[in-house]
Amino acid sequence: MQKCDVCFRGCRIEEGNTGACGARSCTDGKIVASNYGKITSAALDPIEKKPLHDFHPGSMILSVGSYGCNLRCPYCQNSDISWSERAFEFAGQAKCYSPEEIVASAEDLRAEGNIGIAFTYNEPLIGYEFVRDTARLSHEHGLLNVLVTNGTASTRVLSEIAPYIDAMNIDLKAFTDSFYRDLIKGNLEMVKAFIEGAAVTCHVELTTLIIPGENDSPEEMRELASWVADLEKKAGKTIPLHVTRFFPRFHMTDRAATPVKKVIELAGIAGEYLSKVYTGNI
Repeated sequence: MQKCDVCFRGCRIEEGNTGACGARSCTDGKIVASNYGKITSAALDPIEKKPLHDFHPGSMILSVGSYGCNLRCPYCQNSDISWSERAFEFAGQAKCYSPEEIVASAEDLRAEGNIGIAFTYNEPLIGYEFVRDTARLSHEHGLLNVLVTNGTASTRVLSEIAPYIDAMNIDLKAFTDSFYRDLIKGNLEMVKAFIEGAAVTCHVELTTLIIPGENDSPEEMRELASWVADLEKKAGKTIPLHVTRFFPRFHMTDRAATPVKKVIELAGIAGEYLSKVYTGNI
């Protein structure tokens, strides 16, 4: 049995078994990424879809994703490849691609406006080795690298990938321990530490999805925005915040979509602290 150190869970995994994320396993006495190179989703997306508003706007980027996730968001929009029963079926169905093949595809798409590779769709950091290896090769070919993540990973993992990542969009899903602990089975302090580390290594934008009755109070937004404002001062850079609208999905269909006026209200509060606040899904 070996212990995984990618995130706060610290899964102890027996030989031949897989951790909670569904993508890290124990093989020959070592913890490995069993989803290495296994691609379930790929598309040439506008950079704004990541969402990244202030990083090469108007560009396109080759977006790739695998399977598995270390959180349990009941409203997941990519449940087919994250943590549903169907997601784990992909473990045996996904086609495997080498970093060289992914980079070659990215280069082939330059003529269509592609600037690089985005690691996205599922949680890429649970397979950080593939992100690291592909992004390093991508840089050697003059391409840019983007990471779209929940930020639930150790600073060791961040140090492995940071030299090769040019921009990140990180979910700051809420600003209470109870939301992370009880609703999505995560760890807010680990996410905050990851964001703090990322902010000094590359361009960072944050996304907060506003869920009715869960993280939609003005008080919470004030605390969140104030923390980001303090981080901007420490990092010496602007950190855009995307305040986005929830729609019923997956296991959370017990409430209506977030009222547009609520998203606008909370974005306005965030704007009292931050110079760049954007609304999404409205």
